[in-house]
Amino acid sequence: MDAAIPPQPSASRADAADTVQANYSAIYAELNDGGFTVPAFNAGQVNSAFLRANITYATRESPGTIVVDPGNHLLYHVEDGGRATRYGVGVGREGFGWSGEARIKSKQEWPDWYPPKEMLDRRPDLMKEMVELRSGIGMHGSPANPLGARAMYLWQGNQDTLYRIHGTNEPWTIGQSFSSGCIRMINQDVVDLYQKTALGTRVVVLSYSGAQSASPTHA
Repeated sequence: MDAAIPPQPSASRADAADTVQANYSAIYAELNDGGFTVPAFNAGQVNSAFLRANITYATRESPGTIVVDPGNHLLYHVEDGGRATRYGVGVGREGFGWSGEARIKSKQEWPDWYPPKEMLDRRPDLMKEMVELRSGIGMHGSPANPLGARAMYLWQGNQDTLYRIHGTNEPWTIGQSFSSGCIRMINQDVVDLYQKTALGTRVVVLSYSGAQSASPTHA
């Protein structure tokens, strides 16, 4: 991956002026969790606009709703009083992004990863990391797992969209677009969001250039 300057999101001046100052050394400190250790994250690896912040946020969405703005690589957890917690995210590269509405039907800590057959066909090198798990070929949950420390699974009605909000073992990629469509977060951030998010939570993914409507045909 090229050592490019981190992308610059279009955050508003009002957001910047009314952002609660965060202690990033504490927020992104090493985390002992579920028998694993999440390494401390060096906040200087990404643009500061992609770091967790509590901000003013004008929206008609109800508190508790998650709003994802893929075009700006941001996710908002809507809160009372016209505020939200804003997180930086990584999103799908061209042709793999999506937009629409869904609900969080299940959540997992240190989830196993089951890459779809289409991904394994595109990336045969992944097979050396795979083992036979209860539900098929995959990778056990661990800090080396691409889903990271937490995963929240997005469904539309009774259909799994196969998209997730999850952590990552490559936190320096936050603010970029090169995944297969899922929404990636710094592990410390996804743990924070997971704790705030109930099953059934509404997720709104805003449309952007290159996005497809969310559907259960994702690969």
